[in-house]
Amino acid sequence: MRGELLASAQDLAEADWQGLATDDDPFVSRAFLGAAEQTGAAGAALAWQPMHLALRDESERLAGLLPLYLRHHSFGDFSHDWNWAPAWRQAGLAYYPKLVTGVPFTPSPGPRLLARAGEDPAAIQHGLIAAAKDLVTQWQASSWQCLFVREAERDLLEAAGLLLRRGVQFHWLNRGYGDFADFLATFSADKRKKLKRERRAVAEAGLRIEARHGDEIDDALWTAIHRHYRDTFLRHGNHPAFSLAFFRQVAAELGRRLVVFVAWQGDAPVASAICYRNASTLFGRHWGTDIDCPGLHFELCYYSGIDYAIAHGLQRFEPGAGGEHKLTRGFEPVPTWSAFWIADERMRDLLARFLAREADALEDYQAEQARHLPYKAGG
Repeated sequence: MRGELLASAQDLAEADWQGLATDDDPFVSRAFLGAAEQTGAAGAALAWQPMHLALRDESERLAGLLPLYLRHHSFGDFSHDWNWAPAWRQAGLAYYPKLVTGVPFTPSPGPRLLARAGEDPAAIQHGLIAAAKDLVTQWQASSWQCLFVREAERDLLEAAGLLLRRGVQFHWLNRGYGDFADFLATFSADKRKKLKRERRAVAEAGLRIEARHGDEIDDALWTAIHRHYRDTFLRHGNHPAFSLAFFRQVAAELGRRLVVFVAWQGDAPVASAICYRNASTLFGRHWGTDIDCPGLHFELCYYSGIDYAIAHGLQRFEPGAGGEHKLTRGFEPVPTWSAFWIADERMRDLLARFLAREADALEDYQAEQARHLPYKAGG
């Protein structure tokens, strides 16, 4: 197979993207990555230099694709490696640039080693891994980071010599609930009362909650939704990387794979939560509000999503990274995995020991958090 580097996700035809086995993941798509790159969220200004690795077979058909970025800092990739650069400097080495396979500003587990649908993926995925390792040397990078991988790819990457890093997120799992009341019936009495009180506060504030898909949102509503998203980031001193143009473009291309929960006060959209979906999973991403209303964050970011997932037969709701407060609302601690190819052998050995200790601590943390779930005894 022959490898080539693409300067943009849009350098690859939509038909080629459609031919890849991506599980219809909204983030590993030409629509999402292409819009992020076109509108500047994933570009030189924010140190996301696209160099996607495509493998072509002897007939020049696309066989596989590795989304790949050259990075000169770690803002927005959720690798949690901020302390690694000083360690490299102390050893007389440069940590940046590094190569990252992941989705800009999106810590959502998903497919990364993309093979053509209908093919045995093993040879293609091994080819992508080998080519990525070669690129580390060619670009004099410290590492290749394959972030938020799924279990099958995790095993493949570990077998290829990459170091695994464990994380913890909180996901909601659909255990065959008929509706939200059915889900709530599994809670202990005090936790159930608390959740009902939070939902009641939103209703008593006179707010109306609607779910709008990407093809149901006009320009005026997108302006309000983007304001909510932008203002939340600015209030916390963070940079809102996704522009209004990004959301309009990605909504037009993803259509019903983009879902926004909107709170209306009369005719005014006063708060919103932006999500994405595929056939099995809802992914929560961003939220914001113009008003102060008790319980509104939980309603838009968690409860409306659970309602939607049950109604649409989705099996999982991943509301984003972090947040132990999700436990009492029925989100369970689950492991996440990222994989690292470290070029320098000394640093690889040091990092292997660190990651082993960290993994033990996070396994204990996950078990401890699971004891605080709100379900009835024996549930």
